[in-house]
Amino acid sequence: MRSAEFDKEHVLRQAMRTFMQYGYSKTSMQKLTEATGLHPGSIYCAFKNKKGLLLASVEQYQKDKNEQFEQLFAQHQNVRSALEIFLQDIVQPYASNEATKVCLLTRTLSEIDGQDDEVTQVLSNNLCAFEQALQNVLSKAHHCGEIGSTPSAKERAQFLVMGIYGLRTYASTSNDQQALVRLSKQLLEHVLQ
Repeated sequence: MRSAEFDKEHVLRQAMRTFMQYGYSKTSMQKLTEATGLHPGSIYCAFKNKKGLLLASVEQYQKDKNEQFEQLFAQHQNVRSALEIFLQDIVQPYASNEATKVCLLTRTLSEIDGQDDEVTQVLSNNLCAFEQALQNVLSKAHHCGEIGSTPSAKERAQFLVMGIYGLRTYASTSNDQQALVRLSKQLLEHVLQ
């Protein structure tokens, strides 16, 4: 049997946009074939089923986000300025009503939590890795003298993650851009005080 020939990263990015826009349950195979340009047989051959395509999309999504995160913090010596840009990048898509810019991980987790243990575990692991990345950045800020030692970098990261989830939830129910910007600034001030 011949292996499928396609640009896997492109297909996964198209699939992730579709999952972000419609959610896992409302993303049909027809929508996925339209978005990816693949025939259903090619999707099944390459990913086994819709769940397999979701898991591969989550992996690509996390890879892309990790690269963006690392690049952003490598470009800025000051953790505060990098975090400001990071939070702006989170809030901006919601403020401009870009439905496909929601977080694939949190959207999917809230939709299927408790319905599929494998998917829930993969998403949870990725979200824990995100929290750890923020903790590492905040630990660096402490070592550079940008923030104090209390609360700990771990506690600050936990609070920041909670705030980011809250911002995303708030943004999905409100399109008040000024409020989103104000809330993200307040979150940052609280984390870095």
